[in-house]
Amino acid sequence: MERVRDYDLTMLIKASINGADDAWDELVRRHARLVAVVIRQYRLRPADAQDVSQIVWLRLIESLEHIREPAALPGWLVTTTRRECQRYAQRGSRTVVVDPATLTSMTAPDAPDAGDALLATERHQVLRDGLAELSPEQQRLIALLSSDPPATYADISRILNIPIGSVGPTRRRVLEKLRQTAAVQSYLRSPTEVKAGGARHVTAELER
Repeated sequence: MERVRDYDLTMLIKASINGADDAWDELVRRHARLVAVVIRQYRLRPADAQDVSQIVWLRLIESLEHIREPAALPGWLVTTTRRECQRYAQRGSRTVVVDPATLTSMTAPDAPDAGDALLATERHQVLRDGLAELSPEQQRLIALLSSDPPATYADISRILNIPIGSVGPTRRRVLEKLRQTAAVQSYLRSPTEVKAGGARHVTAELER
């Protein structure tokens, strides 16, 4: 029987979509360093760096089925991680992008945009409100998925006392339920969100 460590990227993505816990763990293992390297370039505060990592992995959970070209996954992760780092910079963090080879500044930080910072704060509050509508067990699952690195399916199965084969389907149901909470749905229908370009990934912007 072929081990997941021998899978190519296409096989890993397909198996992860189908809920294979070992495939998801391997997918994260292969790319965790890439995400961490990008985050380090922005010199975020430790708490912000952890939040960015959590958001990136949650976005991947939501977007995995839509990645049509597996070879594009590393680039997708880099782009997504940079975007989230920049959002945290716009929220007011004193952030400087650095060259990882020399650890010297590459660019001066942009001045925070007050509108973007306010919108990010609003989104995080909406997510906190949405999480409050979930059951304690569902909140625990979200917390485990948001850990850095994300908890393995084996760990989630043990901690939540659920069959390991049900972790993937349960994950998808809980994320969908979060999207359907009154708090998130109200936000998605708001004029502010329309002006901001939509919130297809709003449920990925979680803060512990």
